[in-house]
Order: sequence, then C-alpha cells, then structure tokens
Amino acid sequence: MKSDEALYNSDKKFKIFINILAVIMLSLVMGFAIAKGGILAIAAFGMLPFIAIFLNKIFLNPRLGMITILALAFIAIGLIRYMPVKIPLGLSVDAFLILIYIALFFKSTRSYVPWHKASSPLTYAAIIWFLYSLFELVNPEAISKVAWFYAMRGVSLYMLLTIPLVFILFDKFENMQQFFLIWGFFSLLGSLKGMMQLFIGVDYAEKAWLDAGNAVTHILFGKLRVFSFYSDAGQFGASQAHTGIVFSILYVGCKIKKYKRFYLLVAVLGFYGMLISGTRGAIVIPLVGLMIYFGLQKNVKMIVTGLILTSAIFVFFKYTTIANGNAQIRRMRTAFDPNNPSLQVRLRNQKILKTYLASRPFGGGIGSAGNWGRRFSPNGFLANVPTDSWYVAIWAEQGVVGLTLHLLILFFILGKGAWVSMFELKNKLIKNKIMALTAGLGGIMVASYGNGILGQQPTGILLYFSMAYIFLAPKLEHELDETTSLEKA
Repeated sequence: MKSDEALYNSDKKFKIFINILAVIMLSLVMGFAIAKGGILAIAAFGMLPFIAIFLNKIFLNPRLGMITILALAFIAIGLIRYMPVKIPLGLSVDAFLILIYIALFFKSTRSYVPWHKASSPLTYAAIIWFLYSLFELVNPEAISKVAWFYAMRGVSLYMLLTIPLVFILFDKFENMQQFFLIWGFFSLLGSLKGMMQLFIGVDYAEKAWLDAGNAVTHILFGKLRVFSFYSDAGQFGASQAHTGIVFSILYVGCKIKKYKRFYLLVAVLGFYGMLISGTRGAIVIPLVGLMIYFGLQKNVKMIVTGLILTSAIFVFFKYTTIANGNAQIRRMRTAFDPNNPSLQVRLRNQKILKTYLASRPFGGGIGSAGNWGRRFSPNGFLANVPTDSWYVAIWAEQGVVGLTLHLLILFFILGKGAWVSMFELKNKLIKNKIMALTAGLGGIMVASYGNGILGQQPTGILLYFSMAYIFLAPKLEHELDETTSLEKA
C-alpha cells in the first residue's frame, strides 16, 4: 500500500502531466487550424480555454466522456452544416472514445481500473466482428484503404470501443437511467427542431445543405422530408421510430409520475418525428418492436392483444385510405405496396449484386460501396450500384461470409435480450427496461433491411449502449431490491 503522501504526489504529478499534454495537443491543433482556416479559426480559439478545462475534466472523470459521446452521436453531424470551415466533427465520437481509453490507461498507473468488467461474451463478439473487418484490409477486391478506415468505424469500430466502456464506466442502474434521460432529451430536441423545419421552414444552413444536392431526396412533390439536426431524413425517421417504441414500453412499465410523463412525451414526439420524416421503412420499427414486446410477456392474452394491435396498424396503412389527405401518412402507406417503384429498383440492384458477388465470398471490400465508394473509388463496380440497405451493404462489401457472421452476432444479442427478459429477470423494473431495449434492437434489425440504419449515428451508439445493458441486466437486478427500484424509476 502506498502512503497518503505518496498517493498525493502521484495525483499531483498526474495532473501536471495531463495539463502539459493538453497544452501540447492544443498547440498542434491550433497551428493546423490557423493554417487551414485563417481568421475564422483564430476567432474559434477563444473557446480553447473552456475546451481545455472540459478535456481535463474528462481525464479526471471518464464517465463525463460517456455522456459527451451520447450527446455528440446526436448533434455532431448536424453541427457541421453551420460551420464556415468544414471541421470533420463526424470523427469527434472516435476522438472521445479514444480519449476515454487514454484517460483510463493513465488512471490505471495510479489507481485501480476494473478492466475485468469488460470480460463478456458481448465484448468477445465485438472483437470477432472487428477482426473480420481487419481481415477485409487484405481483401484483393478492395480498392481504397482510406475508404476502409472511414467505413469500418460505423461497421465495427464503434461497437468494439463503446461496449467495454459501458461495462467498465457506466454499469450501474443510475447510469442506465442517465442513458435513458440523455437519449430522451436529445430525441425531444430532434423532434422540436423537426417541427420547426416543417411549420416555420429551414434556416440558412439547412437551405444551403438542401441546395447542395440533398433537395433531390428531401423535397418530394413539393413536401419537405424533415431531417432535424440528423444526417438525413432517413436516419431521423428511423431514430425517432426507435425512440418511440422504446419509450412507449418504458412508459407502460414506469410507476413514478415525473418519469412516466417524460417517457410519454418522448414517445409521442418520437412517433410524430417518424411521420414527418417521410421515411417509409421506419414504420416497421414500432410494428416489430410491439410484436417482440408482447411476445416477451409469456402471456397468451398479451400476445393476442399485441397481434390485434399490430394487425390493426398494418390494415390501416395497407388496406385503407383513412387520413390520405396527410402527406406524411400517404407516403408511409407506400411502404406497404409490393409494387412500389422504389422497391422494384432495389430488388433489381440486388440481382446485379448477386451476380457480382457469386465469385466473391468476402465481398468487394469495406468502403467500396455507398457514399464512401463514390468518394474514394468512384470508378469501382460497387460504387455505382446503390445498396440502399444496411445488410445489402454488408453483403456487398464483406460478402456472404461477413453477412452471415454479422447476422449471427446480432441474433445472438437479440436472443440474449429475449432470454434474460423471459427466464432470468424477476425485478419488474429492470425487466421492463430490458424488454424495451430488446424490442428496439429487434425493430432496428428488421428496418435495416430497407435502409442503412444500424451503423449510423445516433442509432449505432444507442444500440451499443443497449446491447451492453442487455448483458448487464442480471447484475443490475442484483443491485436493486423492490423498494429502491420503485424509488429510482
């Protein structure tokens, strides 16, 4: 055991080291930014003292970094629209994840860090998936290593880095409650911003974004597909649908009025955000989520009720014209039309990919399709065949081997959520929260066939936190007795 004086000196040296490191890093960033951004960059450096203080706090309290990551997952992409100098804020999530690991490493030199908490089948699954991504670096079909770097972040790196941090730093019941509150808060902001776009109009930065070519997909028949501060309307709609089903289930199982009202407000505005986004495929998220939730009840009456409710929603959209005067509902209704031209185009593209991939079991390389493909290898075959779907993109870039591995991992996690909800958990509070997360995961998994949702922000980070809490559920239940659970929920 170190003496108190030795510990004090160790802490003092550590803080001095962190301050020196921060000064060096900020100096390098300042020099680079001034060289690139000129006067605007100089003005921005007025914020540097505050940024330095904030980074120092994260080093001393890495849990603050976890909250920051959740916030950035929601707002980082949207903030880029307002910046005269295009700073790659999309990399900010990566930066803070790495920063937290550095902070934990230095903390481990002077105090105990419970690295062992990260030992979980979920962590091992994330490692296996990331190793397969590394293997794709040597795929002879891959054209661009730079494209691999950018694309693999959403595919596997965020999962690998986020999940162990939740196990180590954010593994208490109160942390899970913070997670829901942060999620709900930013989703509410997203809905309100979306309503402003719909009823007041887009601002100057959003108009510039639309004029840059995004109006083609975001203004249809004179109607705006609302995108809020998210990357696009597709991600906004899917994320809000995800929020809607998760917070609806939280509302049903909550006993404390202040939280119950908050959950209800988030759920209602989440579903409204889904509608005004015009993202047709998002409707499957609450439908699948409801089916999973009622199935997890192990109650015949509840299952029948769920089937009736989901069937009623399906019939409303598929076989009626009720509320067809509303542009958002009218567009949602087209998702249930098997002859929809958009669906037919996707099916034709998949036939093209099937022929191309027949002799490529490992795909064409991560980053060879979609936006990254068009940016870094525009002449490549996959860059010129739209994938449209998360799974089709995985299939195209990583082949049938990669797609099979990816689906096995996802269904393993979904199965874990179902198992602990149905057979292991007895505490109603924890059980309700895990059922909500499992239902949300299942909804996103199904919806990802229609759109590239799963690896985008904020959905990706929210899912990785959700996955970790599914595996932490027995531990969380052990923390609580019936009295304290009712007080905190």
